[in-house]
Amino acid sequence: MIGYLEGTLKQLDATRALVLAGGVGYEIHISLQTYYKLEGQKSVALEIFTHVREDALSLYGFSSGEEKFAFEKLISISGIGPTLAQKILSGIDPPDLAEAVARGDVRKLSSIPGVGKKTADRIVLELRDKFLLPESKREDLPSSARLSVDDDVHSALINLGYKPKDAEGALDVARKQLGNEAELSALLKAALRQLTRS
Repeated sequence: MIGYLEGTLKQLDATRALVLAGGVGYEIHISLQTYYKLEGQKSVALEIFTHVREDALSLYGFSSGEEKFAFEKLISISGIGPTLAQKILSGIDPPDLAEAVARGDVRKLSSIPGVGKKTADRIVLELRDKFLLPESKREDLPSSARLSVDDDVHSALINLGYKPKDAEGALDVARKQLGNEAELSALLKAALRQLTRS
């Protein structure tokens, strides 16, 4: 399986790149996010996801580890294949996707071409607690996703009738207790415990 590729960019359009490496030209499917980063480059390095089917072997390329991570999470959802996942990542970058998922922003997700309300609902439901990268792959996304989870917990507490300042204080204590990897549900419970004590 190919997981990474460096080479010379021979051709580029909005959905595909042809990369020459070791005398072989690799046709790689890309999102618009990656296209913008490759534009004007001669030498390129891409994270690769190899998609194998009975009748085809396709390469999907990403300019960053966080985009590849988001892609892998998207295709883990029933009904979302590699083509739709790349369309989604053409319409929204990974930190914004993480934020939309954490906030449950179905409207923002369903505004992406090719994503209907049912698909947007499924993305939120299935990825809500999965958008923190492991330590080994950490780039910009985790801090963005963590902030999004914090925002979501904060707004949930306000919706439950707590004052913004009290909610913020309880959230700070909960985050310190549970650490940066805490998921939304655990964080919300810990913050509520703080508020009921005070």
